Amino acid sequence: MSDACTPQAFQPSPAHTALAAMAGDWEGRTQVWFEPGTVPDDSPVRGTVRSVLEGRFIVWDYVGSLGGKPLSGQFLIGWHVDKRRFESSWIDSFHTGTSILISNGLPDDPAISVLGHYGPEGGEWGWRTAFELEAPDALVIRAWNIMPGGEDMLAVETRLRRR
Repeated sequence: MSDACTPQAFQPSPAHTALAAMAGDWEGRTQVWFEPGTVPDDSPVRGTVRSVLEGRFIVWDYVGSLGGKPLSGQFLIGWHVDKRRFESSWIDSFHTGTSILISNGLPDDPAISVLGHYGPEGGEWGWRTAFELEAPDALVIRAWNIMPGGEDMLAVETRLRRR
């Protein structure tokens, strides 16, 4: 365990402050694309971003629908002080099935963005997720599917307003 992360030594960084600014109740719409150039599934979504473990992490709990069927999920993200990067885990009743997508950001990248991999035999596909607080009451969460050849495609865009 890192000395920087013990209860006595933890000091919020600018990254922790950026995460904490997203805390609150949110609602909006999510669009999901399965192929480029197609009409996306468009449905309402609502949820809560809450700070956990004295501000070390935030959790985005959400409910919505996809193709008219209920969908729910949870995204945990935090700033790893020693590795100087964002790290996350994501579970969802549609996208991740029974797996947990573990993702990491780039060292020293201030963007709240992480990249994970999935698929057979260690994961040939990538999934990049980015959180952007466009204004104090406007949060956008985007995810891109990254094909084995490296080409990326916007897969999910969630636009939220604070409730």
